[in-house]
Amino acid sequence: MIAYAHAQLGKPYEWGASGPNSFDCSGLTMRSYAQIGVSLPHCSSCQASLGRKVPASERQPGDLLYHPGHIALYIGGGKQIAATHTGDVVRLQPAMAGEYIRVRG
Repeated sequence: MIAYAHAQLGKPYEWGASGPNSFDCSGLTMRSYAQIGVSLPHCSSCQASLGRKVPASERQPGDLLYHPGHIALYIGGGKQIAATHTGDVVRLQPAMAGEYIRVRG
């Protein structure tokens, strides 16, 4: 899952896109989770509602990081991979403030 998201770095953000050439935030997390056999909807709030919230102190690589209107993949070390907005690309960045959501394990 994380390796897949990492391989998408530099691809353009496009609202409603779920790869392979461009992504929006939930399209990136949806396709990343598909790599481990977990089916997620293409909607950030819908993805967040499928899992359970975990405190930041218990976050693990692979958890989703949700902030209303946006979702990213936490990869560990205080970093996330995200597709954030038009004009940007999928990028590695510091983890945003938000809720950590575990949808597996």
